[in-house]
Amino acid sequence: MQLVTDQIQGAMGSSSFIRKMFERGLELKRQYGEDAVCDFSLGNPDVPPPARAKDALMEIAERAVKPLGLGYCPNAGIPEVREAMAAFLSKQQRTPIAARDVVMSVGAAGAMVSFFRSVIEPGDEVVVPAPYFVEYGAYCGHFGGVLRPVPSIPPSFRPDVEGIAAAVTPKTRAILLNSPNNPTGCVYSLEDLEKIAELVDRVNVEREEKGLRPLFLLSDEPYRAFAFDGVSVPAMLPLSKWCCVVGSFSKTLSLAGERVGYFLANPAMPGQDTLVAAVTLTTRTLGSVNSPVIGQRLAAALLSETVDLEVYDRRRKLMAKVLSDAGVEFEMPKGAFYFFAKSPVPDDGEFVDALLAERILVVPGKGFGFAGYVRLSCSVDERIIARSAEGFRRAMGKFAR
Repeated sequence: MQLVTDQIQGAMGSSSFIRKMFERGLELKRQYGEDAVCDFSLGNPDVPPPARAKDALMEIAERAVKPLGLGYCPNAGIPEVREAMAAFLSKQQRTPIAARDVVMSVGAAGAMVSFFRSVIEPGDEVVVPAPYFVEYGAYCGHFGGVLRPVPSIPPSFRPDVEGIAAAVTPKTRAILLNSPNNPTGCVYSLEDLEKIAELVDRVNVEREEKGLRPLFLLSDEPYRAFAFDGVSVPAMLPLSKWCCVVGSFSKTLSLAGERVGYFLANPAMPGQDTLVAAVTLTTRTLGSVNSPVIGQRLAAALLSETVDLEVYDRRRKLMAKVLSDAGVEFEMPKGAFYFFAKSPVPDDGEFVDALLAERILVVPGKGFGFAGYVRLSCSVDERIIARSAEGFRRAMGKFAR
């Protein structure tokens, strides 16, 4: 139990550090002015939602003033929204999906927490490639689960498939993947994903023979639309019947504050209907009750849209130039909107402090379970990225030998 407590405290510590960086950014902006601070610490999508969002909101407003327009909805989501999601996800996952396979959630985080509440027992383990999103440990740790990170392979940070296989034990309940990845921007290849899926299927054949609980493959996909340079993000459901997917519209539609996401269980999974029912029940009993109805209807109206991804691509290329010119080592991210750059010294905290002295805010890699690197978000205006160039050069100059 102490390991679980330490894990939750570690996740809280990492989240607390990011929050402190945010607060430090606000303090610097008050002290020196907005134009003097370059804040790359948060992944807060700032590109406007699609133009269609305004008309969709007006239509929702007309519905809202009718009886029960904003009333309770079924815990799994508004029926017509689940139908729309099923059609959308059938194309995305290249698998026939029905509305009953989808549960609308309070963001991807809510979907993941509900899933872990449904399947985790104290002592169960969740294997995840590192670096990983800072709150994964808390999500499974709430219910006694233990996060088991497996270091990925730099500089691209592709998953260490052999390492993941070695980390799977009888206690392992899920392998958690996030591609496109936060914080590295890595898009996992079909070849690597197939190997991981084969591992899951092989383990489950053995477990079924012994009457043991299955091993799940959980794919966290809030950045699925953010893939660049012709890279495609493989569909996960065709790879294994034991696959579940969580996602959200926080990034793809810039609806982060509206908190709308989904949980999808492969319809080919044995006992799938029981799992979906469990996630529906935990959505209610964990206190969220249901995904926000305005967010559900808005997302459903915009399923064929995305934010302007060209804006993020321009920022990605500009950030690459700024870092290259300053001598910072990095792998060009193929997805999401982050850079995971190598610190010029082993202690990434020293690099963070050197950048902070230049009024540049980044997050240390140790907060994501991989020290020696820093994460930078490209969810900032291009003018800020360009303005940071001299500060990066000065900071790197402090470590020149």
